Amino acid sequence: QVQLVESGGDLVQPGGSLRLSCAASGFTFRNYVINWHRQAPGKERELVATITPDGGSTNYAASVKGRFTISRDNAKNTVYLQMNSLKAEDTAVYYCNAVSVVIASRNYWGQGTQVTVSS
Repeated sequence: QVQLVESGGDLVQPGGSLRLSCAASGFTFRNYVINWHRQAPGKERELVATITPDGGSTNYAASVKGRFTISRDNAKNTVYLQMNSLKAEDTAVYYCNAVSVVIASRNYWGQGTQVTVSS
């Protein structure tokens, strides 16, 4: 059974930090690009960060570049999103998404974790 389980979401003050985790199971994790997306209330889902299967390349949305860092541990089937200097506009549900580099139709999503940035 394929699972992506996000964790680490919380309420944090502006300027604070959080680390999100996404634990994968049920598929060959090392063959998948992993994306973090987010969706704020009333807004469309936004791609935040991407990491290649070997972790050698990453990309970020302009809104988070320099503040967020995506990483992965293929031995633990886990991907992380380190979020620093958080702003109120980072408030959203954050979703982990896995896309196969072998079979493009294999595209999995987690259930999301809530991040709220507020004083």
